[in-house]
Amino acid sequence: MRYLITGGAGFIGSHLAERLLHMEQEVVIIDDLSTGSMSNIAHLKPHPRFEYHLDSIFHHHLMRELVDNSDVVVHLAAAVGVKKIVEQPVQTIETNVRGTELVLELAGKKNKRVIIASTSEVYGKSTKFPFNENDDLVMGPTHHSRWGYACSKAIDEFLALAYYREKKLPVTILRFFNTTGARQTGRYGMVVPTFVRQAMTNRPITVYGSGEQCRCFGHIDDVVDGIVAAIPEPKTLGQIFNLGSTEEISMNGLAQRIIDITRSKSNITHIPYAEAYGEGFEDMERRVPDITKAGATFGFNPKRSLEQIIKSVAEHTQIRETRSMEVAQYGAA
Repeated sequence: MRYLITGGAGFIGSHLAERLLHMEQEVVIIDDLSTGSMSNIAHLKPHPRFEYHLDSIFHHHLMRELVDNSDVVVHLAAAVGVKKIVEQPVQTIETNVRGTELVLELAGKKNKRVIIASTSEVYGKSTKFPFNENDDLVMGPTHHSRWGYACSKAIDEFLALAYYREKKLPVTILRFFNTTGARQTGRYGMVVPTFVRQAMTNRPITVYGSGEQCRCFGHIDDVVDGIVAAIPEPKTLGQIFNLGSTEEISMNGLAQRIIDITRSKSNITHIPYAEAYGEGFEDMERRVPDITKAGATFGFNPKRSLEQIIKSVAEHTQIRETRSMEVAQYGAA
């Protein structure tokens, strides 16, 4: 099988590419490196079944060729990270909506298998826990850019399901819940690598808001397990699935857990949302997935703990810092 991964040099995309190559599949990625990184795929470049294109998904001619020559399209290219979403709302909405529209249009011409990546953000301000795929989506006001991201991903879902119903395109939607692990950076506000790096340098760990907001962090390997299992399962067509962990923790609890695991001397400090993201920013107090449907349909069963996530991020951070120091020393010599 030949897989096309949009956003393939990103965090999830690079891990998925690595897994598929290990499964002896052919993998093609396209990424404009707006949030992805060449370092994520450097170890894959020599692989004979790996092909990469540093280009935009809006390069229509190239995308048409890549989709036509693939058996499965995994569409991961999107704006990511709260910081980027708040600071670049136009790019966020255009990338998410127009990008997904293009992928579905091209896939529809040849009836290609498509996986659309969505997000737990679409549940918005819902207070019905845990979040079930059939629950109502509760969006905030349009003048808060945070909800523009959630709305754009919801539109992606509506469009994908419309292609399934009207054009019989074999589409599946996967809603990711705070996926993290090795190779993720804190560049756009991803909380686990940010906290880990602060802890490992004994700097204050900066928690936004009260720190009582809760999340469930899914290990990247568990999420990739879910993606790989969902693709060949015919019962996933035209369906939406939550993918993530059900191990819930507050941001204060996460910061303390990271301090304990890394044996850090860091203190925890709190920064108001208004200072971090601007006036009027709204956050979700809890975000907990119901993964019953994914478990029953394709056997999704997260196996890795939050402690394993933190240790893997810490190990990767240490390796990256060591390499940076070696490069600096070599350059100074």
